[in-house]
Amino acid sequence: MNWKKKNRMSLILVILAIALVGGALIYFLNRDKQDAAEPVTERLDIPFRKQGSLAFLSAAGNDTISVIDIEVADNNQRRARGLMYRNSLPAEAGMLFIFDVEEIQGFWMKNTYIPLDMLFVNASKEIVTIHANTTPMREWNYASTQPALYVVEVNAGYCAQNNISEGDKIVFER
Repeated sequence: MNWKKKNRMSLILVILAIALVGGALIYFLNRDKQDAAEPVTERLDIPFRKQGSLAFLSAAGNDTISVIDIEVADNNQRRARGLMYRNSLPAEAGMLFIFDVEEIQGFWMKNTYIPLDMLFVNASKEIVTIHANTTPMREWNYASTQPALYVVEVNAGYCAQNNISEGDKIVFER
């Protein structure tokens, strides 16, 4: 009888050990699958690099409303990256996107952590569309209402704080 009890206890311990190891294995395998399925949204510490300056002018073009430092996105790679993955943008700074063709332009906020004002500007350097306070990380298309050759992105609220509106103009230098 003692022999049967020992065998039964040993069998129970072996079954418990197998169940624990199996459960742990299943847990870790499923956790790795879940981690792999989640998109990587890594915030990079990309510093702002001044490449020029941009002035906002009144609609008549004779009064300077405000001036910002700009980074320039003038090729496909820079335009595609834009301000994505950045943690911040200096208060008096922005990004100027320069396109090859004046046409309806569309932007989204995927992987962009900073709320922005987007200003769409035509070839005459007149602001034709403003999307204020865009929502970070949103895969929504913010499009110009008219053809645009340039887009300026600044911190959200900048246009309201500086009374910049559609019809105003820009000038920039690199």
